[in-house]
Amino acid sequence: MSVSVELALPRCADALNPRALVEIISSWLHIPATELDLTVNADQRRIVIEAVRTMNELAGGGDSAAFHQQQLLLSRLYGLVLRLPQAVTAEGSVVLHEVVRLLEEATLAREDHGVDTVLLDEAPADPKDYLSWLKNLARRHPAYKHPYYAEFIRDRAGREDLRTYVIQESVVDGRFDDLLAMMQVGTADDAKLEIARNYWDEMGNGDADQVHTHLFNQIFQVFDIGADELEGALTAEALLSGNLAVMLCRYRRLYPEAVGFLGMTEWFAPDRFVQVVHAWERLGLPDVGIVYHRLHITVDSLHAAGWFHNVIIPAAESPAMRRGIARGALLRLNSSARYLDERLAEARSRS
Repeated sequence: MSVSVELALPRCADALNPRALVEIISSWLHIPATELDLTVNADQRRIVIEAVRTMNELAGGGDSAAFHQQQLLLSRLYGLVLRLPQAVTAEGSVVLHEVVRLLEEATLAREDHGVDTVLLDEAPADPKDYLSWLKNLARRHPAYKHPYYAEFIRDRAGREDLRTYVIQESVVDGRFDDLLAMMQVGTADDAKLEIARNYWDEMGNGDADQVHTHLFNQIFQVFDIGADELEGALTAEALLSGNLAVMLCRYRRLYPEAVGFLGMTEWFAPDRFVQVVHAWERLGLPDVGIVYHRLHITVDSLHAAGWFHNVIIPAAESPAMRRGIARGALLRLNSSARYLDERLAEARSRS
């Protein structure tokens, strides 16, 4: 059965600004993939692709509005493969696949500008020496013990500050179980078992009331945060953090980068969450909302140690793996530092 698709496209890509482009493509997400691909003709596809490339160029050139729209669109497109649909979706569309690939390539290219390839070449070949090198790399990075956590969240954040923090963090913490599920595909031996242990902890060790995403969502209840509020409140850097996590965990060719990215996420979490718990208790907020953070102070310390020794060290026998893991770690560290700088500046502006 055919559907009528209204494609309100301009006659040339130059007239399609990033916001209009995102809204047009977003309107396609609930059209069956086959119908969408049959309805979008060659000229319309060319216009959209050119407009996506233009948006990517603007974002890469420092246009903050274009960057936000770029990451918003990628997040919405990832939603097709991250959520069970309530109705028909365009998952599998060839047109949308082309758009996703352009957004992913531009996002990675932008992030790779901040990765020092000379530094990657310095990584030692011995796996244990490599792990020490990787940890020292992280300890010297501005994201390590960032003042947003160590100073602002711990001692100065108010209730609204924590509410904002929770919203921004939801793009990674709120779906960490799914990230692990995606990135473990194709793994074996110690690495697969370590990821499985991590995943089973995320599943509350079989107790539905202790599933970590359920515990995280209890924070939303404390602050009365609805699903309809989340997307509109996310900054471009927060959207990027979530998109990078999905991208690296989704593709097998980026498995080494996922190992480095999630490894840094696990390792940094306990120290950061100690500060969140301190702020929560200082403000006297309901205990039900801080269970997730208290739990992860302990479990993420164990997960990070297991990740280092059972996932990273075995993989570090391979030069390609060593380079990819370090690249993924730096993608996480660099994007985290920018995101936290933004959070701190925004918080200080309200003080």
